[in-house]
Amino acid sequence: MTDDTTHPWRRDLAEVAGLFTAVAIADCVADTVVHGPEGPPLLIGSAAALLATAAFHTWWHRRGRRRRKAGPTGDTADPTRTTLWRMRTTVRDEPGTLAALCRALAARQVDILALQTHPLATGTVDELLLRAPDGLAPAELTRAAGEGGGSDVWLERADAHDLVDAPTRVLRLATRTALDTAELPLALRQLLGRCTIRSTPAGAGAQAEDDGAGTTIRLRDPSGGTITVERPYLPFTPAEFARARALVELDTCLGPRVPQRGDDVLTLPEGEEVTVRRAGADDLAAARAMHERCSPSTLALRYHGPVRDPATADRYLAHLLSPRFGRTLAAYTASGRLVALGHLLWDGEETEVALLVEDEWQHRGVGGELLGRLTDLAREAGCESVYAVTQASNTGMVATMRSLGLPLDYQIEEGTLVVTARLARAAVEPAKHA
Repeated sequence: MTDDTTHPWRRDLAEVAGLFTAVAIADCVADTVVHGPEGPPLLIGSAAALLATAAFHTWWHRRGRRRRKAGPTGDTADPTRTTLWRMRTTVRDEPGTLAALCRALAARQVDILALQTHPLATGTVDELLLRAPDGLAPAELTRAAGEGGGSDVWLERADAHDLVDAPTRVLRLATRTALDTAELPLALRQLLGRCTIRSTPAGAGAQAEDDGAGTTIRLRDPSGGTITVERPYLPFTPAEFARARALVELDTCLGPRVPQRGDDVLTLPEGEEVTVRRAGADDLAAARAMHERCSPSTLALRYHGPVRDPATADRYLAHLLSPRFGRTLAAYTASGRLVALGHLLWDGEETEVALLVEDEWQHRGVGGELLGRLTDLAREAGCESVYAVTQASNTGMVATMRSLGLPLDYQIEEGTLVVTARLARAAVEPAKHA
């Protein structure tokens, strides 16, 4: 059938013919009615009927348009509002499979903003960044992928940060890793998505590197241990394993490094000055000397659980000061004496904060200053929350957490208190749709 929009002159000719026909019919009707005995009343009645018909037609047309625009619940959806989604689905490695998937999504007004392909032995995993109408349900997106030939569909909400293309994102992560050893776990988490990353020191049950099959990746840590990445909800692809190993190899080539930043000199409320800076393995001797000056009760409040005695705490310091497990801030006096340590520890998907302040320097504001800076570091790293584990009787730590001015959650179990501070709005949890 020929579309009239390609020949506008035909439509114009039809409209002119219709106009002349309407005029001729109106003239005949007017002559017949006017010369009749009840001409004027009949004309008035006809005009009223025409107006009523036009009003009904207008109402019916608007009602149908509202029903077409209404969503599943009957609410009118704003066609200009959209939602970003990340979709991952497995398709057959055959010509035309990607085109079929695109057609199925396009039929629902879904725009594909970015696409990555992960070849497998038996097929291809397509990872797509989608912009969908705001009222389109996740189940409908999953159904569209199935109609397009996709299987094992995984769907989660995306944000504006996902609009950066994959090569640019990988280069940025490599740059962060090159500048700071402590960035490697965070870079792996951002590279591989929502996952749990754990570091095992050498000689503490470290395992050999594997090929990344399944939902677990094990990489050889440059420090001698093992980096384990787990993502139970989604198997890793060979391409993801290769990218992760490339980041670790970069970290190995560069060796241990801490960014050189200027020391931050703070004046405490009582007038003392302390210098806060990033700490590392070079601060181990000073940290052990501070342990010797701390009272057993102070060490017990800090090292709850199996590391209460000073000797075990000294051995634990090497773990705390390693950039692989997080970041540490140290507070030094003008005479070069270490009086406080603050730790930001990567704990899988969560982030722990911990403080140790020498007895003589407690209740002077040092702990609050360190905790505020640790929270800023966690926020810069994209963490949604930080938590502190202490004893329920440690009112000083509770007061320090409250000084952050953030929403706090408290959990107490058998005398152990966990205080969680929420740094940002929690992300939408991914959900798999069958």
